[in-house]
Amino acid sequence: MIYLLLKALISGAIVAIVSEISKRYPGAGALVASLPLVSVLGMIWLWRDKPDIENMAAHSAATFWYVLPSLPMFLLIPVLLKQGWSFWLSLVAGCVLTIALYLAMTWIGPRFGLKL
Repeated sequence: MIYLLLKALISGAIVAIVSEISKRYPGAGALVASLPLVSVLGMIWLWRDKPDIENMAAHSAATFWYVLPSLPMFLLIPVLLKQGWSFWLSLVAGCVLTIALYLAMTWIGPRFGLKL
């Protein structure tokens, strides 16, 4: 239980740090947010819990393929905001787009030999 709390505290601290940096320096906050810190931490926690090379390789490869459908959200949100959409509606639209692209990836990926 302590290990789970430690993982949650470290992961939450990263989100808080990004938020604080972004208040003063939006570009720097975006840079920190774009770093694959969550993925790296996830791999560290996974390796500690299950040090299996095949499992880690599969996890890392699948992470790459799942990052791709999430990227258009970061283009859609600023376009919608600049067109006068509210933040919350823009965020929901970006999330809906991402979910749709994730579903497409899970349907299309295996047809091209991707193990997701």
